Amino acid sequence: MGLIILLIIGGVLGWLASLLMRTDGQQGVLLNVVVGIVGAVLAGLLLNPLLGGGNIMNGDFSVSALLVSFLGAVVLLAVVNLLRRGSVR
Repeated sequence: MGLIILLIIGGVLGWLASLLMRTDGQQGVLLNVVVGIVGAVLAGLLLNPLLGGGNIMNGDFSVSALLVSFLGAVVLLAVVNLLRRGSVR
């Protein structure tokens, strides 16, 4: 059950990040889920030790954990856009 919730939360976070970065029309639902989950993992590994708070990979769905995971998805999308197009957009 935890994996299904993680996929749903990751998909929503990836979709919101793609809306913020204006890349929603270029990627599908699957890529939104992947970006959300990978962004959450990166944020959990890199940002949580610096900022504190929980990690959604450990089942903590607090506001701070969701915001840090969303920030990780946005940063991941910015890096992908930079590598693909040469601009963050």
